[in-house]
Amino acid sequence: MNKNSEKFTLAGGAGQMEGLLDWPAGTPRGIALVAHPHPLYGGTMDNKVAQTLARTFVALGYVAARINFRGVGASEGVHDHGHGETDDMEILYHHMRERFPDLPVALSGFSFGTFVQSKLQERLSAIGTPAERLVLVGSAAGKWQLADVPADTILIHGEHDDTITLQAVLDWARPQDIPVIVIPGADHFFHRKLGHIKNWVIALWQGQKDTAEAD
Repeated sequence: MNKNSEKFTLAGGAGQMEGLLDWPAGTPRGIALVAHPHPLYGGTMDNKVAQTLARTFVALGYVAARINFRGVGASEGVHDHGHGETDDMEILYHHMRERFPDLPVALSGFSFGTFVQSKLQERLSAIGTPAERLVLVGSAAGKWQLADVPADTILIHGEHDDTITLQAVLDWARPQDIPVIVIPGADHFFHRKLGHIKNWVIALWQGQKDTAEAD
């Protein structure tokens, strides 16, 4: 944690949740929620990919919010196979919206966290308040029943991911006609490749902004 980070606790569906906010240098222009990988396989909000996503959004001017899922770190409760975790991420969403009511919200996640964020987006879309955009890294296609996601979702995957195969992600993305950014040589955890995640997200996010301004 650095001087621009703030620890917090929040009441979740199974007890108190441990969280962390990362602040941009100036006034935030948006909110980014970051979901970490599978709790039963060592996933925490301090996972390197989750940290990279948070830092990426901070660089884009967003305040990034992370929580430890149920049973992880100081968060109470036990793992609920994605159902309770989605409930808790929705609680975080409403908490951040109350704190920053005028800011758009982006959803991002890694591995198991991509399942949680796809289901949260499905819920938000059903009530007419979808997230601004999604960033899904190491999408858990084939292992979890991800909901369909918007066409502008940023999908990033490692060429040599042996936890969630690239083929499974392509099979999931193909019917939705969503491009997949493949990082050559990257494994599931993007060892020595984390910079590619940040670079691609920033480039595509800023490209979207430039296109909107041009329109």
